[in-house]
Amino acid sequence: MISNIVNGIQLGHDPWMIALLVVNLVLCIYPIIGAMYWFWGAVAYALFRKHDDELASRDELKRHPFITIMVPAHNEEVIIESTLNYLLHDLHYHHYEVLVMDDGSTDQTPVILARLQQTNPRLRVVRIDDNQGKAHAFNVGMFFARGEYILSNDADTIPEPDALVKYMRYFESPRGVNYAAVTANMDVYNRTTLLGKSQTVEFSSIVGIIKRSQTAINNTMYAYSGANTMYRKRFLINAGGFRQDRATEDISIAWDHTFMNVVPRFAPDIVFHMNVSETVRDLFRQRNRWAQGGTEVWLTNFTKTFARPWRNRYVLPMVLDSTMSLVWSFFFVITTIVFILLMCYYLGVGNYERIYHGIVMSMIFVNFQLIAGLFQVLAALILDFQGTKLKYILFSPLYLLFTWIVNPLTIIITFHKAIKTILGFGKGTWKSPKRRTN
Repeated sequence: MISNIVNGIQLGHDPWMIALLVVNLVLCIYPIIGAMYWFWGAVAYALFRKHDDELASRDELKRHPFITIMVPAHNEEVIIESTLNYLLHDLHYHHYEVLVMDDGSTDQTPVILARLQQTNPRLRVVRIDDNQGKAHAFNVGMFFARGEYILSNDADTIPEPDALVKYMRYFESPRGVNYAAVTANMDVYNRTTLLGKSQTVEFSSIVGIIKRSQTAINNTMYAYSGANTMYRKRFLINAGGFRQDRATEDISIAWDHTFMNVVPRFAPDIVFHMNVSETVRDLFRQRNRWAQGGTEVWLTNFTKTFARPWRNRYVLPMVLDSTMSLVWSFFFVITTIVFILLMCYYLGVGNYERIYHGIVMSMIFVNFQLIAGLFQVLAALILDFQGTKLKYILFSPLYLLFTWIVNPLTIIITFHKAIKTILGFGKGTWKSPKRRTN
């Protein structure tokens, strides 16, 4: 590819052809560039930011503000009771309440909640008759919440016992005065299946690397962890709450906070445990929602960012990366289809040499991408939980291949839905995945 570009320049080829070859090369190696970018960003975090950013968790907590733990729930009869019993009795913090937003549940969830309320005075329940989505439930709940801070906690999520204390240490630190939200570090609870083990690697790579890199480079964040993030209530209200028509409220609010010039903070030393999707169907549905949410954010903020690039310079890297991800997704799918058709054609005409060369060149690119991806994953597993997840490195090739194939597909599949949302036809209703008892 590089030799073709050089030859094109030497032979005086059409400048448009040269530009096309250069763009093609950049898109081909984009996954390699991205993996190394996050790798070196994580190294920068470990060298220059880790000590300062995580120092707050060691400070003595002098004030204990009132906290509302908000649990949006829709048809969570399998898991809701065990989660609430933990939140009500096992946290090492006493100045808080638990507020469940029952978003139109049609199973036994309301019955379970009514029974638990009889013996737990700090448990409150707000019933929404029609399921209108997590963002809508959260926005309603904000005005019922008594807390100065609101912890968003999914029905299948268990924070560590010291989580509330650690959150408050961040907010109450000298730097915390401008923190809009602090998002915790996710740990996969159900690791018995192949999908569970693979997602253990994935979430370490996404959370452990990307959020650290964003913190180190320009103090921004693509997305909060929707399953467990603590918000300063007044900054939620100032942002207008969550966007109710969006597929991912945690992505959109993180970008909204960034544009408000308040600080989103990643706290790798605050751990929460959650169940991940255990079937391919649930996993694909989840990735569709993530892809749609990411595209919606890009469509919302692209023109706004470049309208005032200097003012929004801290958001610019996020927008550029999102742009490259979208363009590469279409590039990947289109070139893959073209490659398959060409191989079929060469097979039909008996040109086996072309088939051999095509497969060899593809494998070279895939191997380079795997090596770069392994750097990213290895750095993530070393940094996350002090290296205790290194044993899952064997599952990283599966994770890398899965994300390279599935992520572009989900972006393309949901692209039209994201456009409909931006045009005012989106909806944030939800359907909980199938739960099972452990």
